[in-house]
Amino acid sequence: MKDTALAKATKEAMKKFNIRASKKNGQNFIIDEEAINTILKTASINEEDRVLEIGPGLGTLTRFLCEKAAKVLAVEIDKQIVSTLNVTMSDCKNFVLINDDFLRLNIRTLLKGDENDKKYKVVANLPYYITSPIIMKLLEEKDMVDSITLMVQKEVAHRICANPRGKEYGILSVAVQYHSVPKIIADVPAASFMPKPDVDSAIIHLKIREEPAVRVADEKLFFKVVRASFGQRRKTLLNSLYGSDLKLDKNMLKDILSNIEIDGTRRAETLSLNEFALITDEIGLFLNK
Repeated sequence: MKDTALAKATKEAMKKFNIRASKKNGQNFIIDEEAINTILKTASINEEDRVLEIGPGLGTLTRFLCEKAAKVLAVEIDKQIVSTLNVTMSDCKNFVLINDDFLRLNIRTLLKGDENDKKYKVVANLPYYITSPIIMKLLEEKDMVDSITLMVQKEVAHRICANPRGKEYGILSVAVQYHSVPKIIADVPAASFMPKPDVDSAIIHLKIREEPAVRVADEKLFFKVVRASFGQRRKTLLNSLYGSDLKLDKNMLKDILSNIEIDGTRRAETLSLNEFALITDEIGLFLNK
C-alpha cells in the first residue's frame, strides 16, 4: 500500500466513521493522487460538464470532480458510505447523491434533468465483479453519455481493447468496440488502493461513437449472433451458431456462410466486427424470407 496523504486521510475517515471496506460490494478505495489526476485529465472535465460517478466510495475522487464540474451525480449502494458522504461532502453544492444499486436504476430517468440536453461524462472506480454489466448498461443508453472513463481490473481493460485472433477477444470486446472507441490510458498497481486488491488495475477511456462501428440491419440480431458465436469458444462458428437459440438448420447455416465467403470451421475469436455484421445481415435475409 502506498504511504500517501490520501492513504492517511482514508485511514482516518474509515476510523472516524467506523467503515470497513465491503468485500460484498467490491470496495477498494483509491489512495493514489497520480491515478486520480490521470482520470481527471482523461475525462477532460470542465465547468460546464455534468458527471455521473458510479460508486463514489469515500469521495476522494468525487471531491476533485466537484471542483471541476458543473454537477456531479453519484450513485452509491452502501448505506453507511452514503451517510458518510452526506457529512463529508455537505460543502459541495454541486454534488447530488443517490443511494441505490446502479444496475437496477433506469439510466434515462436518472440522467434526464431540467438543465439542458448536455450529455453526461461517466467516471468510476468500478468493483471488479460487476464491471461488465455496468459497462453494458451504460452503452445501452449511450445517447445520454458523452464518454466513459473507468478504473477497471487490468485484465478486463485488455479484454475490452482486444483484437480478433487473441485469446482475450470476446463478447465484451465486440460490444464495447461496436458502441465506442476504447483506449487503455495507464496501468494502476494494486498498491494504489485500500485495501490492496489481488490484481492490478487500469484506467480506460471509452469515447462513444456517433454511429456504430459497423452498420447492421438489426442490432438485436447482431448481438444475438455474437453471443451465439462465442457461446462455446472451442466449437467452430458453424456448430456454435447451429447449437444456439437462432434455431437455424445446419445446411441453411452452411449456405449463409458460403454466400458471404466465411469459413464455418473458423472460431468466433477470429471474426472481425465487419464479419459479424455480414453474418447478421445474411441471417436476417434468410429469417425474413
